[in-house]
Amino acid sequence: MKALVLAAGFPQIALIQELKKRNIEVVLADYNAEPVAKPYADKYYQESTLDVPKIKEIAVSETVDFLITVCTDQALLTVAKVSEELGLPCYIDYKTALNVTNKQYMKDVFMHHGIPTSKYVILKEFDEEKIKGFRYPLIVKPVDCNSSKGVRRCDNLEELKEFFSAAAKMSRTDTAIIEEFIEGKEISVDVYVENGEAHILSTLNLEKIPDKDKFVIFRGIFPAEEAVCVMDKIQMIAQQIADAFHITDSPMLIQMIIGESEVYVLEFSARTGGGTKYITIKQASGFDVIKAVVDLTLGKKPTVGTIVSEAEYIVTEHIYCYEGTFDHLEGFEELKNTGVIKDYYLYKGRGSKFDSVNNSGDRIAGYTILAETKEELENKHLIINNSVKVISSDGRDIMRHDLMTNLQ
Repeated sequence: MKALVLAAGFPQIALIQELKKRNIEVVLADYNAEPVAKPYADKYYQESTLDVPKIKEIAVSETVDFLITVCTDQALLTVAKVSEELGLPCYIDYKTALNVTNKQYMKDVFMHHGIPTSKYVILKEFDEEKIKGFRYPLIVKPVDCNSSKGVRRCDNLEELKEFFSAAAKMSRTDTAIIEEFIEGKEISVDVYVENGEAHILSTLNLEKIPDKDKFVIFRGIFPAEEAVCVMDKIQMIAQQIADAFHITDSPMLIQMIIGESEVYVLEFSARTGGGTKYITIKQASGFDVIKAVVDLTLGKKPTVGTIVSEAEYIVTEHIYCYEGTFDHLEGFEELKNTGVIKDYYLYKGRGSKFDSVNNSGDRIAGYTILAETKEELENKHLIINNSVKVISSDGRDIMRHDLMTNLQ
């Protein structure tokens, strides 16, 4: 068999390895020249995963048996569309993929089915009349981008006009969403829907870089403590979403806000979160979502089974950089060998350039800590921050240590 894998980031390495275990030849496509997953594939095409005609052309010329991706929104839409056009297997149909990757359709379904979400409006051109009655601060975002690209907080009309224009330009449909900001604690909920039943695999607190108008995640903490007292509501909403979008067998990622008296849905997708999220889910639940997506695509039905976590606390830190050109990491392997770090992950190759932190795609690396107590967790975190470095081509440590704030 032969598969066409779309996107070549860190999670796709695990996907390719899973396919190889099954003796499946892998053709890989991504817009980058030297992405991290490229060495793992049998053949590579430097093409945008959003270019549907080109991806379809590759699928036909390579006579692939199926297309597949994991942990990415927009590539999932391409997989669903090309698979449908070529009559190839896919765990999600194109209409559903469009509903879960485009925030306009997603929000419409939320409202129609009574799924609690923020007040919003969808616009191609800014119209002040359309936001009459909205309360600042407001959030603006492109309707069809991921990795927090173009997502900005606006405290006044001037900022809203500026950020709306930027967000609309990032959208493939020149469309942006404006919604009210909801106060509360943001959590990430990973779900697997088996035969129409939503199973909660993990809940994470998400900590973001302290920037008033950007929303870049730098840490995920399992379990999300705020979720414990509202788990019944979270489970109910996850099931509502699965039912509303007619999802019967699929992973789901739901971003929620826990407010004072309600649980709100920011957005969701029929996929697993990016970066190392698939690893965190397996550590938190024992369920392998990468394997599950391959099974689904090949017509097999995965079973969730008993949820068991590897540790009481699991923390994943995402590392960002000051300006510079990446050369190598220091200290990570030593801390992994001594058990301080469970594992670490490199997302970009030597020679990658950094100038600012604008979205989660600007991460250079990440690592995971497992601990049985908060004290153990905090001690490990302190050791790591004092020991690891991201070294630039001119010998500087360009790691943003300032973002590794105290876990308390």
